[in-house]
Amino acid sequence: MPLPAQFMPSALSLIAVFAWGVSDFLGGYASRRGNPFVVACVVNGGGLILMALFARAIHSPVPPSHNMEWAMAGGAIGGTGLAIFYGALAKGKMGLTAPIAALLGAAIPTAFGMITEGLPPALNIFGFILAGIGIWLISRNEGGGSDGIGLAALAGIGFSGFYLCMREAGNGSALWLAASSRTGGLLATATVVLFRRNFFDISSESAAWGFLGGILDVTGTALFVRAAQIGRLDAAVVLTSLYPAITVLLARIVLKEHFTRWKAIGMLAALLAVPLVAGK
Repeated sequence: MPLPAQFMPSALSLIAVFAWGVSDFLGGYASRRGNPFVVACVVNGGGLILMALFARAIHSPVPPSHNMEWAMAGGAIGGTGLAIFYGALAKGKMGLTAPIAALLGAAIPTAFGMITEGLPPALNIFGFILAGIGIWLISRNEGGGSDGIGLAALAGIGFSGFYLCMREAGNGSALWLAASSRTGGLLATATVVLFRRNFFDISSESAAWGFLGGILDVTGTALFVRAAQIGRLDAAVVLTSLYPAITVLLARIVLKEHFTRWKAIGMLAALLAVPLVAGK
């Protein structure tokens, strides 16, 4: 049974949630055994290879240079934010730092979308509020630690810049726009690595996890781009910003991070927000 057209943007966003959530866990885990900017280079490089090959294989039309430039700018800003984010994940608890970056990254473009596209229906607004509450509950710091919070906040600002630039990239091929964003991210992070001269500050295991994370990350990016193209920017941003639920779950299962009832309630609120944001 085909999915109704009005639910397609939300479906793409939710798949992106899974891809980004797993990718961020892998990138943060890899950064515990390597420099975050070097890991980010591997992530961006892996994503660029995958998207470029896939786009060429299916003969996807190359967007105008103006669109590609916006995507590269978004990738440069977001790629730098991603490297900072990996540092936050490696330094602090993933269950705390991931939601903070997501919340700040969603706030600016969501407000921008509401200003430029008008307020959505009341049910959608309630879904946005519920999703925000969910992300906030997930990010409650109940253990007293604050490592990585500042870096997570800075990364969130970078993510908001990525969202806005990708929206300006227009309605060209989501595959090529995702590849362009990874080109910008690779150039930005590689510049930092070259400046610091820490080319090999990464283990082979971390490089492998980073490469896999890059494949998932760019897949999530392509899905987000397409969701924003055929739907509303604010809806796509809010839904994809629920990815910390995946990162938190993996941190609990793999790293045995403490998982409180507030985080469980937060993720439930986030899940309940999905059909509200998706509905018309």
